Amino acid sequence: MTNINSIAPELQVTQWFNTQRPITLAELRGRVVVLHAFQMLCPGCVSHGLPQATAIHDIFPAEDVAVIGIHSVFEHHNAMTPLALEAFIHEYRIRFPVAVDRPSTTGTIPHTMEAFGMRGTPTLILLDRQGRIRLNHFGRMDDMRVGATIGQLVSEAVIDPYSNQYSEHHAAGRGGCDDEECAIS
Repeated sequence: MTNINSIAPELQVTQWFNTQRPITLAELRGRVVVLHAFQMLCPGCVSHGLPQATAIHDIFPAEDVAVIGIHSVFEHHNAMTPLALEAFIHEYRIRFPVAVDRPSTTGTIPHTMEAFGMRGTPTLILLDRQGRIRLNHFGRMDDMRVGATIGQLVSEAVIDPYSNQYSEHHAAGRGGCDDEECAIS
């Protein structure tokens, strides 16, 4: 299990949907990453988690925030196959990349779910621009709180690994905020 502020382990998946090639978390460094673990037969995932992940994908610019769904099956294995997931993704019009978590060979908890210490679905994990886990939340989380947390992570400065200097990731004209004021660039 990984801890808050530690570098996220790589995803351990068997298949991808909605992407031309496999995605690694290392290649997403520099962007905030939203990982949404779900099961297509999980009522909370279908009624809240997936709509929230879709809204995040639609609202935040792709150059700042990457959204990845992780289908982590720990029950009803025969019903939630990759073929059924493909139809589910199509029917629910999910446009962000979705990975199929590598099933466990010895127990019921899939590999990525276990590596991140997830307790079930839905689980929302937020990674900062440096790939560190900043939130690992099981269950429903208020949309406003999620949006505010992502906005905070987007606005944080990041350390350039080559120069060891801080660099700002504010788009031109967006300005920036601190505890006392918001300024226009």
